[in-house]
Amino acid sequence: MGIPISSLIAEIFLQYYEDIHIKQLLDTKNIALYTRHVDDILILYDITKIHLHIINTYTNQIHNNLKLNPTHETRSSINFLDLKITRKQTNLEIDIYRKPATNDTIINFFSNHPIEHKMASFRFHISRMYALPLDPEKRQKEWEIIKTIARNNNFPQNLLQRLNRQIQNKIHHTQTEEKTKKYGLHLHSPKISKITNLFKHTNIGITFRTATMLHQLTKHQSRHQNAKKVEFTNSLETCALNHM
Repeated sequence: MGIPISSLIAEIFLQYYEDIHIKQLLDTKNIALYTRHVDDILILYDITKIHLHIINTYTNQIHNNLKLNPTHETRSSINFLDLKITRKQTNLEIDIYRKPATNDTIINFFSNHPIEHKMASFRFHISRMYALPLDPEKRQKEWEIIKTIARNNNFPQNLLQRLNRQIQNKIHHTQTEEKTKKYGLHLHSPKISKITNLFKHTNIGITFRTATMLHQLTKHQSRHQNAKKVEFTNSLETCALNHM
């Protein structure tokens, strides 16, 4: 299912709005962070240099149909999407936020649904728990909440534990692979699949790029540079063909 045209137009307009007007506000360097997801915006600003009233006045006069409804932090914390962000002296602390109206009802384990559908919610919650930079105490608290959701929906704890181990192992494997994987050559060649196959079972990855990028087309190169590039590409293709 494609993106609704209205959503696409709204996003294009908001990006234009930001590029033309918000960028001027950011250029003052009084705002440390501006980030947006759809229509939710998070702003970090220096209270010694700018007041929230000034930000509101500036943004609300840009367009008649756009009005910001700011939520202020409470006890140095603010909720943004599914995160609770707490401002510390030297860093920002992250926790998982659930709205007060959120309940723990999901597909019951005894319902007539494929097991993949029943596990999807737990797969999301557990993956998010490991993806966020939570401290051990908050991660354990989230794990207890996940186990409670499972019990309330008749989901077997042993199956939940197995899913948890699978996700942990996958994350560990991915992190280990990223640390040991060495990325090699930027290639553009008709024989690219053959070259890639040479390194399929190694820890060397091949990255790709097009040869018709704008900066490549407009960048002046000497004859010597062009000759070396052709010689290098030809030698790779020859090497790949010789090992097929």
